[in-house]
Amino acid sequence: MKRILWSPSGLKTWPRPRGYWPLRLLRKWAPPQQRCAHTPVHDPSFASILDQPPSLVRIGRRHGPGIIVLALIPITAFALGTWQVFRLGRKTELIAKLEDRLVRDPLPLPPRIDPLAIKDFDYRRVYATGRFRHDQEMLIGPRIHDGNNGYLVITPLERDTAGSTVLVNRGWISKNLKRQADRMEGLPKDQVIVEGLLREPWKRNMFTPENKPELKEFYFPDVEQMARLTGSQSVWIEETMMPDLLIAYDREARGIPIGRAPEIHLRNSHAQYIFTWYALSAATTVMLWMVIKKPPSEITRKVRLSKQW
Repeated sequence: MKRILWSPSGLKTWPRPRGYWPLRLLRKWAPPQQRCAHTPVHDPSFASILDQPPSLVRIGRRHGPGIIVLALIPITAFALGTWQVFRLGRKTELIAKLEDRLVRDPLPLPPRIDPLAIKDFDYRRVYATGRFRHDQEMLIGPRIHDGNNGYLVITPLERDTAGSTVLVNRGWISKNLKRQADRMEGLPKDQVIVEGLLREPWKRNMFTPENKPELKEFYFPDVEQMARLTGSQSVWIEETMMPDLLIAYDREARGIPIGRAPEIHLRNSHAQYIFTWYALSAATTVMLWMVIKKPPSEITRKVRLSKQW
């Protein structure tokens, strides 16, 4: 084996015997600066891993566009809940105002009524005297009463003293008694006194079919249309009666229309809507917080090294 040794005259190469003493002296007397010149610990700018530990970071985007949608859900739900609070206040005031009209004594129906003023007297108890025009009777249906199918009987009331005619919703009859010949007891011919509630014209929803007056098929009470067909005023009165089960059974068997009870039938479910929207807002807020605070998964973790290493 050949070895390279240092000598004053330069480098020389010759076979080195085992345990050659000049080589041991050279290693012993060599300056320590030459042996340790490239050791990192002696470098003033060196920083170890203990001085600058690595940090865990997530690669790519932390949250996508879905976080914006998730943030909008609790805000929207809270706004809808607040809107329902205001609606609950308005509906409560409206029901209180209508109930105050119900407890008042009935008013005689004026000869002529301005259709624009009816909204200020909605659910007001009134009474009128006249004769029913059974030849112009209209049936609205189908309508369900206590699980039975039937129709609402709409008959113009001709008032002799007032010289005008109004539309009266007399109540419900069974489907089996649709023909007038089968319910003669429910067709009074003498003068009658009708007491009921003055109501605003109805509004048809998008799911209700159009009336077919030429076929005498009516699906909803279009007051203006019915008034034109019968030459009446656009005034709608709903005949009332005290709720009594035995009287209702007797009327149904005899073909006499069953009138409605003098009560307010306005749906007021805004308190449930308030609870639903606020609960949804709270739940989605918690979900949003959990998504934001969720630690990165093992797949998205990565060690960030120091740039000074």
